Amino acid sequence: MQNWIGGVEKLDVLKRVPIKEQEPIERIHNFDEVCLGYTPDEAAMEAQRCLECKNAPCVKGCPVEVKIPEFIRLIKEKKFKESYLKILETNLLPAICGRVCPQETQCEQNCVRGIKGEPIAIGKLERFAADWFRQNCEFEFSKPQPNGRKVAIIGSGPAGLSCASSLAKMGYEVTIFEAFHKLGGVLYYGIPEFRLPKEVVEWEIENLKKMGVEFRTNMIFGKTFDLEDLKQEGFDAVFISSGAGLPNFLNIEGELLNGIYSANEFLTRINLMKAYKFPEYDTPIKLGKKVGVIGGGNVAMDAARVARRLGSDVYILYRRTEAEMPARKEEILHAKEEGIKIVELVSPVRFIGDESGHVRALELVKMKLSDPDSSGRRSVKPVDGSNFVFEADNFIVAIGQSPNPLVKKAIPDLELNPNGSIKVDENLMTNIEGVFAGGDIVTGAATVILAMGMGKKAAESIDRYLNAKMNSES
Repeated sequence: MQNWIGGVEKLDVLKRVPIKEQEPIERIHNFDEVCLGYTPDEAAMEAQRCLECKNAPCVKGCPVEVKIPEFIRLIKEKKFKESYLKILETNLLPAICGRVCPQETQCEQNCVRGIKGEPIAIGKLERFAADWFRQNCEFEFSKPQPNGRKVAIIGSGPAGLSCASSLAKMGYEVTIFEAFHKLGGVLYYGIPEFRLPKEVVEWEIENLKKMGVEFRTNMIFGKTFDLEDLKQEGFDAVFISSGAGLPNFLNIEGELLNGIYSANEFLTRINLMKAYKFPEYDTPIKLGKKVGVIGGGNVAMDAARVARRLGSDVYILYRRTEAEMPARKEEILHAKEEGIKIVELVSPVRFIGDESGHVRALELVKMKLSDPDSSGRRSVKPVDGSNFVFEADNFIVAIGQSPNPLVKKAIPDLELNPNGSIKVDENLMTNIEGVFAGGDIVTGAATVILAMGMGKKAAESIDRYLNAKMNSES
């Protein structure tokens, strides 16, 4: 135990410094951020728990290799600006990553402090450093000497933003093309305000503009422009990072009934089109008293927690148990705190409608888990004769997304994998010379930080490719 001056009296090195959150009874009536963040004293106190390991296993668990012990040491010394700048050396989006990345399965999972006690709250400290800088400093960037080469990036999600940042630091002229009227991709339209405030996304993008990156909105690749247009404009390479924006469906009877939403449409209406502010924004979302959400990932949690804030009683319907849910444990806990119920081991069979064509119920079958296989995974299978009817006013289908299909129309010769994702080599180049791809359009729906890691890798590959091309031509 250690004495501490300034708000928190003692430090227990085995336990995290608690972080303040909105009370559930309050937050279900607003879209304000749930986690309130550390104060400077709390952040410095949590940073004191770091062992500053020389081999830094936490860094090995980070897809963009943030210099974790170094930025935490600076927080410990209350050098908050320097801490943010240290993170920025490898990660352009710390205010975002500190909020939405699954640190518990990446950097924090490798934390030595976690062997005995709780791992360091790396994500919360990353968020603190970024928020402190945003509230107290101005972002500055010394532009490198331009190298005279241009790169086009399709999509302004995390992979595209990460790639743009890395290329801008190398002196490239970078232009990002975005299909929507707002920038940020899934960061803007997919993640609710209470988990990732839009002002944070907008601030991170403004910093990219200060780095010289150009953005063009309302530009749909495969509709309003294509690869030939980019070549004619003089771009030397292209990075495709248009994400996994095509929602998956159940393909069962009754799925076209009114009152059934894909999570993609539902969250886009809420986040991008501000449906939760109706009638100030004329994009209404009509939900009844009882809503069923099908799925168990982060998107399902987001959809369920939004529906709860819109006044509905919400049930998450999942084919496995809570222990197998791919959603972050923090998100599951928050959902349960907010009164959302989880119905385990059920699988959809068919939707049932009323005489007006509106959904009124979903037939479910109970499932049972098998014994773990050699990999530890447990499969599920239906229980014969266990079908039952679950009544609700609306259903939201949140079972994943597939890659954007418009890209193939823009580049007909582009090779795809069987699941529709873009096929790339070890350097993230497609079969089309000079065209690279990364993020969810290659991996399928994944995490923000993994997409950013691919964007960073793509920038390095593009730089090597163009340098080699220039040397061969000279």
